[in-house]
Amino acid sequence: MKKLLSIICVILFSVSTVILSQTKSAPKNLINSLSNSFALTAEGGITVGFTDYRDYKIDYAGKASVDYFFPSPTNGIFGFRVFAGTGFVDGKDSRRTPTEFSTKIDFIGGSFTYALLINDKLYPYLNIGLSNLWFYPRDNNGNKLPGYAFGAYSTNILAYNGELGLRVMLSDNLSLNFSGGVTVSGNDYLDDIKAGSSNDLFYTAATGLSFYLGRNKDTDQDGIPDSKDMCPNTPAGVIVDEFGCPLDSDNDGVPDYLDKCSNTPAGVKVDKNGCPLDSDGDGVPDYMDKCDKTPAGVQVDEKGCPADADGDGVPDYLDKCPNTPKGTEVDAAGCPLKKEKEVIIKTKVKSLVLNGDTNFEFGKASLLPNAYPVLDSLANTMKAEPQYRWKIEGHTDAIGSEAYNMELSRKRAQSVVDYLVQRGVDRNNLEVVPYGESKPIASNKTAEGRAMNRRVEIKAIEKNK
Repeated sequence: MKKLLSIICVILFSVSTVILSQTKSAPKNLINSLSNSFALTAEGGITVGFTDYRDYKIDYAGKASVDYFFPSPTNGIFGFRVFAGTGFVDGKDSRRTPTEFSTKIDFIGGSFTYALLINDKLYPYLNIGLSNLWFYPRDNNGNKLPGYAFGAYSTNILAYNGELGLRVMLSDNLSLNFSGGVTVSGNDYLDDIKAGSSNDLFYTAATGLSFYLGRNKDTDQDGIPDSKDMCPNTPAGVIVDEFGCPLDSDNDGVPDYLDKCSNTPAGVKVDKNGCPLDSDGDGVPDYMDKCDKTPAGVQVDEKGCPADADGDGVPDYLDKCPNTPKGTEVDAAGCPLKKEKEVIIKTKVKSLVLNGDTNFEFGKASLLPNAYPVLDSLANTMKAEPQYRWKIEGHTDAIGSEAYNMELSRKRAQSVVDYLVQRGVDRNNLEVVPYGESKPIASNKTAEGRAMNRRVEIKAIEKNK
């Protein structure tokens, strides 16, 4: 008997090892053919009880079950089982009276299933669940054992079930099954005796057949049976992949039959129609738009930036003088600057250039402390020469969009003006002129040239008389 129990344990251990190992090694290109199907199963086999009787006898049990396997596109699949059956647990012990017993057991229960596709024929599985047992301890002559006869305990109890098995597919709708399991009783009275702290239990080894329903049904008629179909409600006529889901050629998350932009580049965000997002509605998709916050209704170029027809650096929607001749210096409104005579100041300063890299934070308009001593000295000169006014010109390199550079140059020039006003210079004597990238003094193709182009120039202008 001990030899038989050892064989059962080896079988259970072997099947569990196969399941665990195949979880990592199972091929990924197989479709789980149990998906979304039912299995009607009938099984029979032997039982071996572990009770308070010293020796064990083999008896038999039979079981019927219904399994449902949830839809799954992977090798592993979960399911739920409802089962019922009957059988016997026997034992013998020369030390006890009676020396042998035979307990009839009826049971009904439910369990969760995990099955693994190794190939298109083999499905090892694991079942864990609960059942309700009705048991009737008797001796070999069919007489009720004493405790059962006097109602000393309940013969309607909860039990815990575990099972390892293997399904071998014989055809699309039929499999041969092998299983080994254990049932742990909720009390210690399967043999009518309570001894020790452990509850009675029994092992089973069984074989049977399963008949499958739903494996060949194709509800949406897309050519993929429901058991393999991860998208079971695909509209008629739509081309699908191996999982029964509508094709999405550009992988943007919108199936081809709904996709109005079927060749969207990889990684581009799209709307519900599968077309690239255009957040500012300017007709240039976000992934190509260099100016992605253009105001509504503004005409843009192919880069999504506001149009600048006369090329003066001021976009048309802000340009109050839209037909300025090419090369004409303009103000922030896009209108030509008044021609004024630049003079050489005969006092301390003729003109001044502030280098953008050493006097401003990178990419910002905030002044660095390096600029303070120079501007303090310049402020004293400006206050001492009230007959002059001053042009504060902002310049940048050509990195970034024209609109961005124009705005940065304006902000840097304005920071200089604000500082000088704080030092007592008359605001009316100061004028901000942003040029952006339009007036380089060196090549923008080298790092040294771009550093020279990032600057603020301060020039003295003779007041009109």
